[in-house]
Amino acid sequence: MVEILKYLDMKKNKLVGIYVFSVMLLFGFLVSCSEEDEPKDNTPDNQNVASCEGCHTNYAHLQAVYSPDTAAPAGGCGGEAPHYEPYDRVYMGGEDYETYKESGHYAIGCVGCHNGVDGTDDKTVAHSGDFLRHPSVMAEEKCGSCHGDIVDNFVTSLHNGTGQKRKVAIRSGFSGPEDFDQLPQHQIEGYNANCATCHAGCGECHIVRPIAAGGGLISGHNFNKTPDMLNVCVKCHSSRGGHAYLGVAAGTDPDVHLTNNGFSCLDCHSGAEMHGNGEMVEQRYAYTELPECEDCHADLASANNYHSVHIEDFNCQVCHSQVYNNCGSCHIHGDGARVPSYMDFKMAMNPIPDVITDYEIVLVRRTLAAPDNWDVYGVDYANFDALPTYNFTTPHNILRWTDRTEVGSSKACFENCHIKNEGGVLVNKELFLFEENLLDWEIGASGDIVVDGKLPESWFEEK
Repeated sequence: MVEILKYLDMKKNKLVGIYVFSVMLLFGFLVSCSEEDEPKDNTPDNQNVASCEGCHTNYAHLQAVYSPDTAAPAGGCGGEAPHYEPYDRVYMGGEDYETYKESGHYAIGCVGCHNGVDGTDDKTVAHSGDFLRHPSVMAEEKCGSCHGDIVDNFVTSLHNGTGQKRKVAIRSGFSGPEDFDQLPQHQIEGYNANCATCHAGCGECHIVRPIAAGGGLISGHNFNKTPDMLNVCVKCHSSRGGHAYLGVAAGTDPDVHLTNNGFSCLDCHSGAEMHGNGEMVEQRYAYTELPECEDCHADLASANNYHSVHIEDFNCQVCHSQVYNNCGSCHIHGDGARVPSYMDFKMAMNPIPDVITDYEIVLVRRTLAAPDNWDVYGVDYANFDALPTYNFTTPHNILRWTDRTEVGSSKACFENCHIKNEGGVLVNKELFLFEENLLDWEIGASGDIVVDGKLPESWFEEK
């Protein structure tokens, strides 16, 4: 992917549209080319099926013995998950499977990870006893013997859901993620059935597609050390990260780190960050492994006059982000997001000043939180107002020139960001989060971060 992008030289504007269209196809509908082109074994009797490997490499046999789905997989924030037939999800074949057979993981054997019974053509017997469909749910036992440090650290990883668990626990009247297990069991089951469709384990990044992407083996059971950006990362981070980075929304452009550099997610977000360091953090922006703009862009404060004036006022994305996706009021396992997805851009008072200490005004994004999130499970939030309904955000849709940085030669630098009273009309007011933008039930939770009474009075005076 990176080589293709570099070859096309995405700096050339005429190619940007072609690339975005192609990525949207990949993003929404297609599996990888390697999967699509792999020949499938349609001869039912060409191989002994009385073994795990024999069954799962015989496509026709899988079609003959598969069990239909009883429920569609949860799609998460990105909408409905794409559908793969049950036999396609478990078929091991093609070039990627041949690569897997040369690996150390293959040498462990099927029952070494999945348990169950080998050497039988009876599907029920093969999947009996302590059979594990996804061995990484028991990562300490199944993965830890070889990858001990990673497994130990992942317990508190953000990809293991600690940030999300923290908010559910706090709004439920507890202190943080360490108290998540004290929630009512049916609420925990609701979390696992809904939220955990993205926050999952080792296999969802390295072996199979995430549940939100339709599930199933992504490359013939090969273990992919580097997850595929489109089929893994973007499939979970679809409505926000991928949506922005790829420039999917009408009127937006792909992130400059993609078009100019061909970066994939892992060019900035390392494996060490994904796996965690074993330390429980308050939330993701408190995590020490997060990448910073300054990691690549040195001497930002002296780069230009705009930076020298505002480098300590607000985060980089205030100037360099485009509009980004928001939605809210998610009814878990019910009606979905009742504040439908919409494109917006809001600056507010910093909602996490104890974590992000540098900035007073930052970009925020509406969350899914609502007082009745867990109604379907008979659970009420005991302390919903403990956290705002807008989060500090750093959208992955960076451009050098945006609606705020691109001003006319005869205009002041703040023309497109400061509020101005022009004949009684407050220009640029829509960029800021005011109390009038909140729903009634959000005021108690988010009232402290609105900008009412906190901006210069001169901005509101008619000139």
